[in-house]
Parts: sequence; C-alpha cells; structure tokens
Amino acid sequence: MRKVISNSLSVGLITSLFAVSPSSSQQNDGRAQQRPEPTHAEVSYGPYEQNVFDLWLADSDDPTPLVIYIHGGGFKGGSYKRISPVTILRLNEAGISVASVEYRFISIAKLPAAHYDCRRALQFIRSKAREWNLDENRVGAFGGSAGAQLCMYLGFHDEMAVPDSEDPVARNSTRLTSLATSGGQATMDLEWWVEHIPDYDASHRDRWVYFDMEDEEAFEKTIEEISAISLLTEDDVPLYMEYQMNPDEPVPDDPKEARGWKVHHVNFGIKLKERMDELGIENHLVFPGSPENRYGSKEEFFIQTLANRLPVSDSEKEKDDMGQT
Repeated sequence: MRKVISNSLSVGLITSLFAVSPSSSQQNDGRAQQRPEPTHAEVSYGPYEQNVFDLWLADSDDPTPLVIYIHGGGFKGGSYKRISPVTILRLNEAGISVASVEYRFISIAKLPAAHYDCRRALQFIRSKAREWNLDENRVGAFGGSAGAQLCMYLGFHDEMAVPDSEDPVARNSTRLTSLATSGGQATMDLEWWVEHIPDYDASHRDRWVYFDMEDEEAFEKTIEEISAISLLTEDDVPLYMEYQMNPDEPVPDDPKEARGWKVHHVNFGIKLKERMDELGIENHLVFPGSPENRYGSKEEFFIQTLANRLPVSDSEKEKDDMGQT
C-alpha cells in the first residue's frame, strides 16, 4: 500500500553509539527551563511498561497540528521526560500540540522493537485525534540520533496502517507531514559508515548487541526496512536536519570525543540530502557555516510546515475562489 497522507504541506557529543546529539535550535530564549506540566501524563499506548507518552495540548477551538518528540540515547538510554521546555512552549504558543514518546530499549527488546513501539504510539495518538482536538493530517516528528532514526523510519516508510485489522489502533495511518532531526544516522548499516564517515574504519559495536536476527538475510532485510536512505521515495515529506560539525572539520584528538563526533557526522546528512535532491524531496541541511538556513530552528520549521500552511482542501478552494485552477 502506498503512502496516503499528503506531503504537499510540504552540551558535548555523547560517546555511546547512536546517542543524543545536541540541537543548535534548542537555545534559551530567556524563559525558565522548567518543563510545563503535561495535559495528559504517562499515557499508555501499548502492552509494555515503557509504552507511555506525555502530551501537551495547544489551546485552540480548531483541531491542532501535532509534533511528536522521540528521544535519543543509543537505543539503550535517554528519557521521554527530557524534551526541551522551550520547544514545548514555542510550539504550543504557535497552536501546535506536542507529545513525547518512550519506547523499549535494547536491554528489554532488541531492534526493531523500538521502531514498532514508536509506530504504535503514533497510531494510538491518531486514534484519539477527535477526543484531543488534534488534526490527524498535520503531524510532525523530531528527535536526535537514535530518536532521529525512529522519526525518519516513520516519516519515510510506506503506509503501515492495516485498514481491516481487528485492532482499531492499527487501522490508523503511520504517515507524517514533516520531520526534523539532529545528528541523525542515515542507515544502521555500519559497513556504509566505513565507506562514508571520516576515520571510521571498522564497526565499533557488535551488531548482535542491537539486533537478534536468525540469519544474515533477515538482518539485511531489517536494516533496509528501518534505514532512512533505503526508505526514501519521491513522495516523502520535508526534512530539516541539524549537525554540529562542518564537513571539513578534522576528527577530534580525544578518542571518546572522536567516537561521538563520528556517529553524528554531517556526512549522514549530506548523503541524505543528495538522495532527497535526486528524488525532488524538500530538505534543509544545517551545520556550522552552512550556506543557508531558511527556517532558523526546528520549531520555526514546524510552525511553517504545520501551523502556517492551509490544509490541501482549503488551498484548492482558495485557488478556485481566485480563478486560478
């Protein structure tokens, strides 16, 4: 089944593999850094203890867009409680609701369990759209590193809804409207890393730490299913990418800092951009000294792609009224 939701709306490096990469857009705007109380806290979306999320609803009479935060931490740590308070406030003030999702770590269930958890969370929230006054056709997601991978899995994967499922949650769409990532990896294929990441000359983690596949064929199939660069198709949604180093920056001398630098390297974004440009997909790559930053921050990107653009039906109606069709 092809993608059915329209995409025309269009403090130091962490050293563990796929850990959180800091976002340059999470700046202090002068407000207190205390996380606001969620409208709904620790909502269960699945059968496991870790299947929970917090939700901050924007104040609006009309259904609001939604942005989902998926945290990083190497698929083995981090917390959905660590979402930026400033991001919540900025998006809520712009009329955008915010959810922060938790998922199972590899110590509990190996990959792709985390991907399937986040898929379930998205579908569950969509199933509550009417109850929570959400616009299910305007949904974005953002995250850093491992969280970025999970966001791109949702954003670039073909529709995963099962319309005839006995589970009403599974009938809901898994497609998104826009994505923002920080330090995101384009693939989980570590051989690809050796080829494209500076000074990364050998896999530094045994893949079985993360995956528990029966054989090589199953492993390769799973890698293809969850990696952004293999999922991209021409009908995919806009992507805003942030990285913390310039492409020409040398590898840090400190071994621990160098490892974190490599696993969040801007070449991941460069290769994603090259492929997205080939397919004609809107994308924005931001790094120190990058030539352009149309939006300035991920928050502004979501405000423009979710809150400030009319739904497709309204846009077409406006054209009809102006005699432009």
